[in-house]
Amino acid sequence: MVDVILGLQWGDEGKGKIVDYFAPNYDVIARFQGGPNAGHTLYIDGKKVVLHQIPSGIFHQHADNLIGNGIVLDPITLKKECETVAALGIDVKKNLFIAERANIIVPTHRALDKASELQKGDKKIGSTLKGIGPAYMDKTGRNALRVGDLLDKSFITQYIKLRLKHQKLLDNFHFNEDISALEEEFFDALEYLKTLNIVNGEYFINNKISQGKNILAEGAQGSMLDIDFGTFPFVTSSNTISAGVCTGLGIAPNKINDIIGITKAYCTRVGGGPFPTELHDETGENLRKLGGEFGATTGRPRRCGWLDLVALNFSCMINGVTKIVMTKADVLDSFNEIKVCTSYNVEGKNTKEIPFQLSKVDVEPVYQEFKGWSDKPSVNVTKAEDLSQNMKDYIQFINKEINTEVKFISNGPEREKIIVL
Repeated sequence: MVDVILGLQWGDEGKGKIVDYFAPNYDVIARFQGGPNAGHTLYIDGKKVVLHQIPSGIFHQHADNLIGNGIVLDPITLKKECETVAALGIDVKKNLFIAERANIIVPTHRALDKASELQKGDKKIGSTLKGIGPAYMDKTGRNALRVGDLLDKSFITQYIKLRLKHQKLLDNFHFNEDISALEEEFFDALEYLKTLNIVNGEYFINNKISQGKNILAEGAQGSMLDIDFGTFPFVTSSNTISAGVCTGLGIAPNKINDIIGITKAYCTRVGGGPFPTELHDETGENLRKLGGEFGATTGRPRRCGWLDLVALNFSCMINGVTKIVMTKADVLDSFNEIKVCTSYNVEGKNTKEIPFQLSKVDVEPVYQEFKGWSDKPSVNVTKAEDLSQNMKDYIQFINKEINTEVKFISNGPEREKIIVL
């Protein structure tokens, strides 16, 4: 059985904590797409830990953790993460596995990312500059180096050929930043990577399924950043939706069971791109401060706004979401009035559908207002029946609009801060 956890917005929905919460019920936790541009934040014994590539089940020693073939892997970042995790008493060489088909991010990928973003001027996408886009371009262009290539005697020759190809592109960008120090760190990290468990990912995970093991596939970023269905061109470079599980792990569609979608009780977005419900006022600033809305990977302040049910309904549809976890409900505790976007006014026409290119049309969100639950904050609630009626009304309305039920509410960053509905 394979269940999936993924984000339904523009990322930063709190997937790390939720995967960590569900992990005790699973034998294998597997990342299926993305790279070090994703930051999953967990609190382990009161200590904040941000994972970028290692699956969020790593702190559960009973579970195997697989970095799947759909990942673009930065060896430098991975080595640092492993050292952080090991310092907390976890033996990564025991329960971390890496698919040999996972593509490697090389230092020139980072340089190309930066050079490309600088060329865009004021039309920047908001890249994290981690080399993700160029790495996926090499994958689709059939130029990539993969983890399994590390075990081949011709690896250095392959690396030099790719390095020369990248240098020509960098010369075209007139980009001449010295990356020699980064390359030295890169080759040191490759030696460390060789000491980890490199496996045939698709056989590894399908053998687990055949043995009756429970698998949890962990997504990165959010559905509205999907390369096909997101707010193009302000998207990431991989398929962040549930379909990406099949190609990112080598799992057949009929093996997938529950698809657990995660949404905040409001909306945030990092970087450029359309964001219909964004608030440029004191309310937006309050959401940012109360929610600690700063990127786990970059530290950039997140743009904040009210919950967008048009986008959420779209995400539920394309993912086939079976249940929802609503995170950061406690952030809304102090608001007397809460709004929810129920439709868009696009160039004079009302619609509940996402336009073809959201970045090129004038969108005005249509809101419905709700009373807040400041009289009975959710932060200290542990049982569903103790929630404020105003909050119950808010959730019931969302359930009706998206035809999928909110089954869990996260009301704080700690692992135990989960209310089961």
